[in-house]
Amino acid sequence: MAYIQSKIYVIRGQKVMLDRDLAELYDVETRTLNQKVKRNLRRFPSDFMFQMTKEDIEEWKSQIVISNSIKMGLRKPPYAFTQMGVAMLSSVLSSDTAIDTNIYIMRAFVEYNTIKTLVKYGEFQTLKDRLEKTNAYIEELLEDQNDINEATRAQLEAISTALAELQAEHRKQPKRRPIGFIQPEDDEEKL
Repeated sequence: MAYIQSKIYVIRGQKVMLDRDLAELYDVETRTLNQKVKRNLRRFPSDFMFQMTKEDIEEWKSQIVISNSIKMGLRKPPYAFTQMGVAMLSSVLSSDTAIDTNIYIMRAFVEYNTIKTLVKYGEFQTLKDRLEKTNAYIEELLEDQNDINEATRAQLEAISTALAELQAEHRKQPKRRPIGFIQPEDDEEKL
């Protein structure tokens, strides 16, 4: 999660991830990711995705402390995806890897937003306490779920046993003679 958070930058006042980082996370080539996006441009309005300008690239380089003289392997300006744009990528990239990666990225954005908010309001120390309480609550829920599963399993076993007993009783009962006229099978009886 920390690795994904390190790939979230603030450009134009928005938290974004770059196409090259997303392509790496989704395990596809950058050009493949961009092709899929270009084929579905209607899904990516300007508040979901934008192509970076020279100024945006300088702002990005300053965030990652890179010399301005280094091109960083950029042939053309990268695309920046906002949180909504990254969410929309899951509809364009539908592999299992893309779906799983998208879940991690969404969680990283949420965690990033939470940490920034807590730092802004000086509540970062209470985050640890909240996490501990949340973990304790999750453990309680899991224990309750296990108790429910055990109770359900016991009820199903009781039902299964009762059905088996009913079937055994049914088999023990003598067969009754069918009601109604029965046509004899022998030719002699017909006469």
